[in-house]
Amino acid sequence: MTQKNEIYVSADGTLRWQGKTYPCALGKGGVVEDKTEGDGATPTGRYRLKRVLYRADKMMRPECALNVTEINATDGWCDDPTHPAYNTQVSLPFAASHEELRRTDNIYDIIVVMSHNDNPPVPYKGSAVFFHLARDGFTPTQGCVAITEEAMRDILKTVTDDTYMVISL
Repeated sequence: MTQKNEIYVSADGTLRWQGKTYPCALGKGGVVEDKTEGDGATPTGRYRLKRVLYRADKMMRPECALNVTEINATDGWCDDPTHPAYNTQVSLPFAASHEELRRTDNIYDIIVVMSHNDNPPVPYKGSAVFFHLARDGFTPTQGCVAITEEAMRDILKTVTDDTYMVISL
């Protein structure tokens, strides 16, 4: 039975929310129960949608009940499992391995930060597992869940601070 506050993601690339079904891209490593840093896989589990980041220089602010903040040129995300800031947002320049959140492609134009491996982050259990925008053709991600901008905006209008994403095999 589905819960009102849960977004369901299946390993076959479908996302279900409030009676609607959307195609989604998942990790190139498939969907796994035991996520490891760099495996390119999307982890199974139940993750709270925490906050939204977006590119104000490229688009309008998403309509959403979650905290929404702009992505700046100095925003990054630490993906170095040996660093104390592992799996957290960092300010660039940053000496350890990291992702830049202000990318040249559009996939991070809207990012939903989820509660994957964050309380506290466990080294090597995966970082930067986001809900973000899909590439054309829904090509695989590095382990995230990705959908079209239209679908993302549709979903964000209705989520609350107690909405979870449930990813299953």
